[in-house]
Amino acid sequence: MTELSRKSYDRGHQPTWCTGCGDYGVLRAVQEALAALAIPPHLIAAVSGIGCSGRISGYLNAYTFHSAHGRALPVAEGIKRHNPELTVLALGGDGDGFAIGLGHTLHAARRNQDITYITMTNHLYGLTKGQASPVSPCGFKGRGTPHASSHAGLNQALLLLAAGAGFVAQASSGRLAELIELIRQGIAYPGFAYINVFSPCVTYNQVHTYAWANENLHTAAHDITDLTAALTSVNESQGLLTGVLYRKQ
Repeated sequence: MTELSRKSYDRGHQPTWCTGCGDYGVLRAVQEALAALAIPPHLIAAVSGIGCSGRISGYLNAYTFHSAHGRALPVAEGIKRHNPELTVLALGGDGDGFAIGLGHTLHAARRNQDITYITMTNHLYGLTKGQASPVSPCGFKGRGTPHASSHAGLNQALLLLAAGAGFVAQASSGRLAELIELIRQGIAYPGFAYINVFSPCVTYNQVHTYAWANENLHTAAHDITDLTAALTSVNESQGLLTGVLYRKQ
């Protein structure tokens, strides 16, 4: 049997993300996690949405599908239902999964199919030049939002916990070792797993940078098997926690 490594999951296409984009870290972490689990590429299906993050499916050596805006999860659910032997990943951005795709996100968590959903959160729409996304905080300014967002941002982890996701985790794309381990755990979890990755946009967002992540994201310290404790901790921290936030036993 051929030994699997990160390169086993590399399609060989050069990514076209901006230099320094956080999505490079997510791609590397996904590949490393799959290698750690030794899942053959022909037993993996990866579905992505629209936006900069949507390009990730083209860089993975697996069965891949680049879906419509906000529709990565229903496609992934369909693949898993008809091919239960496959390891199925859905990957997208915060705009993709929490604007037009929000309904799919919440109901996928409720249905609890064995899918791993990874979102790359850069707090804006990067492909369309920096408009505020549903998770951008009130007062956020970007190139596409010069007059500042007037709405509070969604707390993604809190929403997924409330929707019934059995595994919820968060990480920074700048902390590769932690991210690899969380993705590995999420894929191994026998149910719907959600992993939110703070993935900086170096071109249009000069607020939520790698430095911002290092200063503002703190490791969760509550009992991760206690849903009430997870909800309280995630709510009080405004979602700025990393690590496994909840794992249903």
